[in-house]
Amino acid sequence: MATSGTSDRSEPPPIHRLIEVHLDEASLSTYSRDVEHERQVAIYDLLQQNVFEVVGMDRGPYRLTLSVAENRLLFDIADHQHQQCAVFGLSLSPFRRLVKDYFLICESYYQAIKTATPSQIEAIDMGRRGLHNEGSELLRARLKGKVEVDFDTARRLFTLLCVLHWRG
Repeated sequence: MATSGTSDRSEPPPIHRLIEVHLDEASLSTYSRDVEHERQVAIYDLLQQNVFEVVGMDRGPYRLTLSVAENRLLFDIADHQHQQCAVFGLSLSPFRRLVKDYFLICESYYQAIKTATPSQIEAIDMGRRGLHNEGSELLRARLKGKVEVDFDTARRLFTLLCVLHWRG
């Protein structure tokens, strides 16, 4: 799920970044080792390098908790002193088809790496990355006016959206 992409911004100011990311345990369901691995990698990569600027605020760096409730992806954002800065939800409806297709192609990818030829794996992976990029751009568009993120940060956040959406 989480793969590297091309960054579209230089090093962010220290306040325009995430220093903690949590997924609400109540929002998580049982999922595979592959999904757990993707969650861990996405959070690790996100904390290593990200651009996360809450529009209209300079209270970062930020702490983010993601959860799902009533078909919404909830962003609970606090500052470095644990003071709440913003809470908002994004409807998951615009992501539904994309996430479903992404899960299907990920399952195909995980099966292919066991038995397929390198060229078959590469073709599936290209499709997987394409859907991931599409989801990342949709997430960036849905966050516009609330939080500004670069492409790589959006990719990792889309991975976490998928983990929270997983009903394996």
